[in-house]
Amino acid sequence: MRKWTAIVFDLDDTLYPESAFVLSGFRSVAAWMEERFGIDREKGVIQLRSLFEQGVRGNTFNLWLAQLGLENQAEDLVPKLVEIYRNHNPKIYPFPETRPILEKMRHSFLLGLVSDGHLGVQQRKWEALGLSHFFHAVVFSDAWGREAWKPNTKPFREVLKMLEVAPHDAVYVGDNPLKDFLGARAIGMATIWVRRPGGLYTHLQPPSTAHGADYIVDSLESLAALVEQNAG
Repeated sequence: MRKWTAIVFDLDDTLYPESAFVLSGFRSVAAWMEERFGIDREKGVIQLRSLFEQGVRGNTFNLWLAQLGLENQAEDLVPKLVEIYRNHNPKIYPFPETRPILEKMRHSFLLGLVSDGHLGVQQRKWEALGLSHFFHAVVFSDAWGREAWKPNTKPFREVLKMLEVAPHDAVYVGDNPLKDFLGARAIGMATIWVRRPGGLYTHLQPPSTAHGADYIVDSLESLAALVEQNAG
């Protein structure tokens, strides 16, 4: 088994529940709609959450406005609601096991982060989570634009450069087999899929062998046990 000196993490649904950010954004959107149209914010959150739980993505606000009878104002309202959603200060928290496991790991490994998403959104998430003191290097791929998002290899190369480790000495930990592992594997990093029960991407299958992870665990506790075996 290869030995690792660095562990690089994904952020969303790996270190904290991504659904919590979604719900936090919905609360901000519903609060604005209550002020603007007098629509009960709690009812609004329930309706938005229901759409999300049904698997609606991309056109959530359009469908919600249609439920409210405001579809004729969607052209003006949807961009505003997206802006509120993206720019709100999120109320999110790490998974309960995240902090103690990072605390343990940082004594044996260099810790890094590579995360996709709109830069300001990801930076506000990171600030809200309060995990930066555990990490030696943090990379938000959107710093180079949308084309640098995973599976582009650039953010992986950058974080390894910051950590001053070779690819074969590092492992990437993520949750989404559609994009998280392809770029990391392409440059020689090992990969671990945290396939957490109830995760947003747990049900997915890698579209190819190259998209798959070298190891699969079901929790951060299982991850910690695995990486300790492979400490460099």
